[in-house]
Amino acid sequence: MRRDQLEHAIRTACQIIEQPAVIIVGSQAILGTYSEDQLPEAATVSIEVDVLPIADTNEETVRLADLIEGVAGELSPFEQQHGFNIDGVDLSTAILPEGWRDRLVKIQNANTAAPAGEPRFTGWCLDKEDLCVAKLCAFREKDRNFVTALLDAGLVDADVIASRLLTVPTAHLASTEQAQSWLASRR
Repeated sequence: MRRDQLEHAIRTACQIIEQPAVIIVGSQAILGTYSEDQLPEAATVSIEVDVLPIADTNEETVRLADLIEGVAGELSPFEQQHGFNIDGVDLSTAILPEGWRDRLVKIQNANTAAPAGEPRFTGWCLDKEDLCVAKLCAFREKDRNFVTALLDAGLVDADVIASRLLTVPTAHLASTEQAQSWLASRR
């Protein structure tokens, strides 16, 4: 995936749910920090953009996520036309460290504007190390490969990831312990 495709996904998701901003929580959030030219191929292979709507309640977040999924999700005409899809997600999708909202990376430019040029929609992308925490807590092979590629390229800091893993809510202790063990073995 390319940065311009992420920007298109942000604009589309905001238009679908009629909201000014969304949060990108999946692997494509890395494009908020780096362009595709700066990233290893393993960091940009996904054709799915995980979009977390911003709402007052998780019930409303779920409702908005379903709207996104219905219009631009997997196997949709949107995916057929553009070559990627938008997956609406809720707050239970990613396991995130304390303070993650304070570190979001903003994407707002001409590519995130509505066709008439206004309004300009905003995509808030997970910080690169917070993204790695979420990926390691999920601990699927594709997630470990993603983090490995970023670590090997020197684009994320293993010490920052390790310290943020310590701030994940204790309800996810088993996931964080597994992630910490894996990360320690990589050092």
